Amino acid sequence: MADTSDAKITLHWLNGSRAQGTMFLLEELGIPYDIDVHHRDLKTKLSPPAADALHPLGKFPIVTITSPSLPSTIRLAESAFIIQYLTDHFPSAKKLAPARWKPGQEGKLGGESESWMRYQYLMYYVEGSYMFTMLLYFFAWIMKSNQVTWLIRPITSFIGNKLIAALVFPNAKKHFTMLEHYLETSPDGGSYLCGPDLTGADIMLTYPLLSGLEINAFEDMGSWEKGSFKETFPKLQAYILRLSDEEGWKKSVEKIKELEGGFSIMP
Repeated sequence: MADTSDAKITLHWLNGSRAQGTMFLLEELGIPYDIDVHHRDLKTKLSPPAADALHPLGKFPIVTITSPSLPSTIRLAESAFIIQYLTDHFPSAKKLAPARWKPGQEGKLGGESESWMRYQYLMYYVEGSYMFTMLLYFFAWIMKSNQVTWLIRPITSFIGNKLIAALVFPNAKKHFTMLEHYLETSPDGGSYLCGPDLTGADIMLTYPLLSGLEINAFEDMGSWEKGSFKETFPKLQAYILRLSDEEGWKKSVEKIKELEGGFSIMP
């Protein structure tokens, strides 16, 4: 692993974005970093024009790394890639990735540990599968909120409710059932998705899960089998609350409160 002692990390942070999860990552690792604060447009909720200078897509989070030993700035985007890159290069980040191989199975087909296989899958799963369902919910939630003028809100609310019933709720049940099973069968009796220890996969899910909890999305999606989300998925409910109580997450929230005078996980 290369020497990273002279590396300077900057987190380009946007309010109400997954950049908060990246800050959780950096706090968890104890890696010194600077914060470059950006704000969404108050009306459109979109990223500011300055974001286009940081990345062609103008999306957050973005992490830049500079060092006297580097020929140019390293620019990282996408939460999973940021986690993977830091895990590969920073010693303190190794704890966030489970050991890949079972003892004596190094390099063999099927020799990977269950924890590592879960970790790899979940790193792709969050953005590839889970977030599509949740983005549909957030879109429908906005359609029903006071962000829509009162004159047409009855119509948009009707459409939003139909969207949730037809697409969001059936798919959300599958996601939550799978995550509940992952927690029930966590390797070595662990309380996290990949085993006894917090991993990058848990950090990847923290922002999406806590944002859903903040707006009561999970309870409001539909009629759950046991009367409520928390009764139907007790381990997942406890897991979400546990993530909100992680020291790294709490430190990231406090840091934003100091900078911004307050904190909201949603835009």
